[in-house]
Amino acid sequence: MAFAWKAAGLTYNRYLAVAARVVRRSLKEEQRIGVERRGEMDLKFAKWQNGKQGDNKNLADANTSAMAEHAGQQTAQ
Repeated sequence: MAFAWKAAGLTYNRYLAVAARVVRRSLKEEQRIGVERRGEMDLKFAKWQNGKQGDNKNLADANTSAMAEHAGQQTAQ
């Protein structure tokens, strides 16, 4: 039996993000402001090579640049 989110082509994490956003937007204004602030996050990552940690990078920035690079490669083909 397939779940609805899986049948729609979503990952479970994406499904949870969409559901959380819907719940946050349904709240009254004074509650929504505080809850939206808790929903923000700042993730960082670092690549490891030869047992040494590389520079820490912001995940959102790295994802945006990778998507732009991928889109550029698609249009060049």
